[in-house]
Amino acid sequence: MKYYIAESKIGRAISRARFLIALGIAAGAAANAGAHFQTLLPAPALVSEANEVRFDIRFTHPMEGGPVMDMKPPRLFGVLTPSGRRDLTEDLQAHELDGVTRYSARVPMREPGDHIFYLEPAPYWEPAEQKMIIHYTKVVVNAYGLEQGWNRTAGLPVEIRPLTRPYGIWAGNLFRGVVLHKGEPVPHAEIEVEYWNEDGTVKPPAAPYITQVIHADADGVFAYAMPRSGWWGFAALLDGEEPMLNPEGENVDVELGGLIWIYADDME
Repeated sequence: MKYYIAESKIGRAISRARFLIALGIAAGAAANAGAHFQTLLPAPALVSEANEVRFDIRFTHPMEGGPVMDMKPPRLFGVLTPSGRRDLTEDLQAHELDGVTRYSARVPMREPGDHIFYLEPAPYWEPAEQKMIIHYTKVVVNAYGLEQGWNRTAGLPVEIRPLTRPYGIWAGNLFRGVVLHKGEPVPHAEIEVEYWNEDGTVKPPAAPYITQVIHADADGVFAYAMPRSGWWGFAALLDGEEPMLNPEGENVDVELGGLIWIYADDME
């Protein structure tokens, strides 16, 4: 009888140990697999007098203030203006800090109108999620007061087309957009939203506050009211249609993201 009791206790102990190990692995994965966002942040956000725009380009977790992931050279950086399209890839400057590479760019603003800047980063391997990540990212910068072209698409594989003018927005305003894949609306697409919290001013009280999650409607349309001034990133996430090779040469899943950055200002 004692033998069976001991065996039962050992079995329960093993089961509990396995449960705790599994729980620890899951918690670790959740901690390491926060929402990734490709940034493409212009300064200034709206051009009225400045003759150039400077860009902060990094791959990070914006609400948590990091970490910053290492970026390989982007495949494409460009702009769509009222007069046409320009390839700006050669304007990118690499910067290494603590063994991690990020990028910047300085772009002269020569004409009035809406400038749609866009970036195609190199695929990023995320071991915690066992997938390659490609986040096609854009931001609209208005120059010299001519509001023309802000709702155009940049022709990215996955893209958010703004239904609300994506600049001159007050904190609390509602931003609306439609998720497109190959130019067609994506019904019920999932969109993640995060605040650019680089200085750590905002302290999320619990994990669900870090990343806001929206599901688009049957027409791919979504809406979100930005409660605070600053930069907000909207990431529409889709599964890639074809696998991709990871750094070890294995076929893995691909996450495609269509991102847009929106600046909300305080009403004083």
